[in-house]
Amino acid sequence: RFDCYPEDGATEQLCLDRGCAWEETQNPKAPKCFYCPTTPFSLSVTRTATGTVLWDTSVGGFTFSDQFLQISTKLPSTYVYGFGEHERNNYRHNMDWRTWGMFTRDEAPGPPSDGVNKNLYGMHPFYLCVEDDGKAHGVLLLNSNAMEVVLQPTPAMTFRTIGGVLDFYMFLGDGPEDVVRQYTEFVGRPFMPPYWGLGFQLCKWGYGNLSVVRDVVKEMQDYGIPHDVQYGDIDYMERQMDFTIDPVNYQGLPEFVDQIRRDGMRYVIILDPAITTNETEPYAPYTNGTALDVWIKDGDDNSQPLIGKHYNAYSVFPDYFHADIDQWWGNFIKDFYKTLKFDGLWIDMNEPTNFVHGSVKSCSNNKYDNPPYMPKILGPNIYSKTLCMNSVHGGTEHYNTHSLYGWSQAEPTQRALREVTGKRGIVFGRSTFPSAGHFEGHWLGDNTAKWDHLHKSIIGMLDFGLFGMPYVGADICGFWDDSTPELCHRWMQLGAFYPFSRNHNWEQGAPQHPTHWDGAIADAARDALQTRYTLLPYLYTLFYQAHTQGSTVVRSLMHEFIEDKLTWSIDKQFLWGAALLISPVLDQGAMDVNAYFPKGRWYNYYSGREVADAGQGRSLSLPCDMDCIPVHIRGGHVIPTQGHANTTVFSRRNTLGLIVALDEAGEASGSLFWDDGEDIDTIGSNSYRMITFRVSAMTLDITVESNGYTPDPELQYETIQVFGSPAMPSDVTVNGQNVASD
Repeated sequence: RFDCYPEDGATEQLCLDRGCAWEETQNPKAPKCFYCPTTPFSLSVTRTATGTVLWDTSVGGFTFSDQFLQISTKLPSTYVYGFGEHERNNYRHNMDWRTWGMFTRDEAPGPPSDGVNKNLYGMHPFYLCVEDDGKAHGVLLLNSNAMEVVLQPTPAMTFRTIGGVLDFYMFLGDGPEDVVRQYTEFVGRPFMPPYWGLGFQLCKWGYGNLSVVRDVVKEMQDYGIPHDVQYGDIDYMERQMDFTIDPVNYQGLPEFVDQIRRDGMRYVIILDPAITTNETEPYAPYTNGTALDVWIKDGDDNSQPLIGKHYNAYSVFPDYFHADIDQWWGNFIKDFYKTLKFDGLWIDMNEPTNFVHGSVKSCSNNKYDNPPYMPKILGPNIYSKTLCMNSVHGGTEHYNTHSLYGWSQAEPTQRALREVTGKRGIVFGRSTFPSAGHFEGHWLGDNTAKWDHLHKSIIGMLDFGLFGMPYVGADICGFWDDSTPELCHRWMQLGAFYPFSRNHNWEQGAPQHPTHWDGAIADAARDALQTRYTLLPYLYTLFYQAHTQGSTVVRSLMHEFIEDKLTWSIDKQFLWGAALLISPVLDQGAMDVNAYFPKGRWYNYYSGREVADAGQGRSLSLPCDMDCIPVHIRGGHVIPTQGHANTTVFSRRNTLGLIVALDEAGEASGSLFWDDGEDIDTIGSNSYRMITFRVSAMTLDITVESNGYTPDPELQYETIQVFGSPAMPSDVTVNGQNVASD
């Protein structure tokens, strides 16, 4: 049933003049003026190599009207992953009539509210389906309007969106990893983080004053806990205003930042998009933005900006699609850098968040703020906690561009940061959309200090790996509520293996940094982070592969073991790349963990011992006291390591090591990417060193594939550990010279 007269003002006579049918109906899904083809319209997509039907829309009707579009399709299997951003109990979707709305919203992760699965900060209408034979495909609906998807046990799914067009892209791969590579080739490869961005990061909203921050940094140093990045949340500002510093509580902040940077640390600040309008003294970001006319406009009077609220202040909202946005946003970032030498930018509240619904005068009665169909998203109306949908944004109604707001802020923010620092830096944001990973990372939002959020953080990481955003992690120890020593202890162990590893909590929450509780969890936090820092050369190499090839960093076991169907539903363990298996403790009071080992040889990372009876794929119960987080190395891989230190500035000066984990044939391979760790385009300028490692016939070959960078000091290998050798070697030679072996 096709809408023949989508324009306003359709009448029966105008409809008949077009040769269409007219029917009086109150059903918002059904156009009054319509055309029904005599032959039912459907389409199908078939994988030629196997004959598997990937899409078949004959399962349901097709509706295409101005503010309601619907299409349904059968699926080849029930193994469906992706869609976001949501909190879920499992990585694999439940297909039993579950509905997931997608529309960016300032909403903390949590269980369904009023029967609605919460739509969270980002919007990613992309899913992965694994076919019964292990082949996989991905589908993207490139549409930014509010939508929902209904998953059905047939298996089938129905897409409903309230604007735009049905612009689908399909990616057919041999397996999940191949699909992600194709997807990121289309939307943009993930950005390459600086080396220091892989170090441990610490933040709290509400330190209160600079002396508290100084004490926390000193405690971390006194306990010897790795700590690369310290943050300034909104309390560093004067009354939550961008590009300001609280002159009382944070007096001396620029000098403090200069000092910790000399000590090898970095400093990242938060920026929110909303700009206050009601200051008694001139506020340059507002006056300058008004002069450049960069604000989102009131839809009822587009000569005026839409006025909302940010905390307690009347505020306007920048239009990051504006032609002069660099002149405004970029220049204020650069000017502020003259005062405060930040190394990264954290862009928050960019769904965008509004502390009143719509505007200070609410929203008028129009078709955008009162659409004929409301997808299953939170709120009594579509403008709940955000802007009026009829406001003018990006040359169209905010109705169309709302979910692009955070995405549109990311690129000019990254551009300004790189221009002013001359370095790679990090940008990470809360609200994301397909291709955001090309410019920024993401944290999983305002989670809660409760045990089930450990497991759900793994699901979130796996989801964002599919979305092409590998620089991801959750707030370690939880954002809302007070953490406990046991919870934070286990979360620090898990969080040491988040690609983006940051401990953070809310303004009124009790302190939870690793030295709190009189140092009760300090030893465990230090041990876990020292393991992370030892493995950073491997992690950095994974990010190089993600940036250049589109591969995942954290990945599901099924990406590597697609032939083992048991791995298709595992989401309490995860891999770093192809070689490292992490099996964290996720339950309160637990002193063991049930870990699945797919077929192959696996070795305990800490001892080098081979896991007994794991060769054919099996689950094992691993004893795991409070000092333990199980990490295992897969046979057939060489992992580069480096001596740890309290910051990456110093760890990068330490000697390297290699862990050689032999497979059944006695072979292994791996690689190391190494550059200066922070220059903007070392890959494009070939200013890096690429080294490959291959083991065969009891010989380790180390080959420099690219030598465009000379480290200072030069890279040296102090230890080479071999796991899985049938016997201790009688002698070891390097370039024909005998050396000692242990």
